[in-house]
Amino acid sequence: MPKQKTDDLIRLVKSLTRAEKRHFRLFVRRNQASDDILFLKLFDYLDKHKAYDEAHILKKIPAIKKRQLSNLKAHLYKQLLVSLRLLNANHNEDLQLREALDYSRVLYDKGLYRQALDLLDKAKERAYASHYLTLAMEIIEFEKLIESQYITRSIEGRADALTEESNQLTEELNKTNQFSNLSLQLYGLYLKVGYVRNEKDYYFMREFFQSNLPRVEYQDLDFLGKLYFCQAHVWYYHTTQDFALCYRYAQKWVDLFKEWPQYRQTYASLYLKGLHNLLNALFNTLQHQRFVDVLGELSRFKEEVGVKQSKNIEGLYYLYYYIHNIKRHFLEGSFSKGLALVPDLTAAMAENRYNWDDHRIMVFYYRIACLYFGSGDNDAAIDYLNLIINQKNPDYRADIQCFSRILNLIAHFELGNAQLVEYQVKSVYRFLSKMDDLHAVQKEIFRFLRRLPRLQDADLKPAFQALLERLKVHETDPFERRPFLYLDIISWLEAKIQGRCVQDVVRAKFQGRSDIG
Repeated sequence: MPKQKTDDLIRLVKSLTRAEKRHFRLFVRRNQASDDILFLKLFDYLDKHKAYDEAHILKKIPAIKKRQLSNLKAHLYKQLLVSLRLLNANHNEDLQLREALDYSRVLYDKGLYRQALDLLDKAKERAYASHYLTLAMEIIEFEKLIESQYITRSIEGRADALTEESNQLTEELNKTNQFSNLSLQLYGLYLKVGYVRNEKDYYFMREFFQSNLPRVEYQDLDFLGKLYFCQAHVWYYHTTQDFALCYRYAQKWVDLFKEWPQYRQTYASLYLKGLHNLLNALFNTLQHQRFVDVLGELSRFKEEVGVKQSKNIEGLYYLYYYIHNIKRHFLEGSFSKGLALVPDLTAAMAENRYNWDDHRIMVFYYRIACLYFGSGDNDAAIDYLNLIINQKNPDYRADIQCFSRILNLIAHFELGNAQLVEYQVKSVYRFLSKMDDLHAVQKEIFRFLRRLPRLQDADLKPAFQALLERLKVHETDPFERRPFLYLDIISWLEAKIQGRCVQDVVRAKFQGRSDIG
């Protein structure tokens, strides 16, 4: 068994809950004596030992021969999946529908065609009710196969009815598929570069979106079609920084689940994603009270829908829970309070508790660094920024990689590491040039940082003031305001000029907006 497959097996075993392990052992022992089952002995070994040691396995379980081990691991992996499928079938409607399809196939192979069609008819009704249209299509194709080959319960018009049903479903699936494809492509572009960086990026994104946008009216779409329609628009407006329109479509996305509440459980991951994107749009448009209200909706998901139905749902829930509770502290200027989230969050990442990918981890490192920077703990901020900077050429989120280096320079300046700042400015400048991410705001920051080590104390405040005035010119520029989405350098400069800490300045701005509201 190749190393990757062995690693996959170990991760699967380590991911099992106590109930899943118990079920697996009972599943294996149903028809066999446990003493004779080598793959169960291998499972017990992997469950008890943290590290995989092939030589130690062969020594501890003499009945396993070296030449058997590869096939034994493959068999164990397959049996674990069979056991998990059986255990989770009652909690997943789609698993039950596929099971009904399998049973229908068994009946069909035995020549019991009427029984097979009865089962398929009931399964199709459930598939429509749960909006699993691809499964409904598979059921219809099987019905067509049986009806076209055997004289069963066929009645006049049955062939026409099945044909019409198949055509309508194909049309619905095609419309939904077009929007889901567009949404996925837009998400892929965002992961690669983040927000549009310049006019060229914007026109590329606009042309891509408009040329690939299906010519289908929103009201002609089914539930999933409407959802992917909203998702595609959310990604387009988010990436192009049109946060007002992003908010409109994100709200429309969440409203779909209020219109069809029965799908919250079935499509729990998409409901969570909708809340996540709505919270992002509210954060970017500084709508604090609405943000807090939707954050409450996210928190209620845990009780109303539940997070224990699958590890995937639990992982998504806590991913968004941490993201937006941190962002709430960014909005309110309560960075020090936000640090209370860090211990459990870092423990979850270290334990790989929710199987978050490297991209998510990188973004969390940056957000944690911003919490520490905002609270005045620059040493801790640098520690987390280094976790991003020292990664070996990741091919995602070039934006986070770039701004981590800029924030790192500022944090070192705050610590009085003038020589280090002078030394690193050139390498960071080269890095950003290579990433094609050096624009007016970054250039202004670099000119300033390059001069900083040589400035006298008396010259610092005027220099901060001059940089602030230059940056404010770019704050409303649609192609130059992007850096302010990653780094609130305006508040940092105001803090330096006023002799206050960053979080006090951000909190004062928040309170000012609240008073106006």
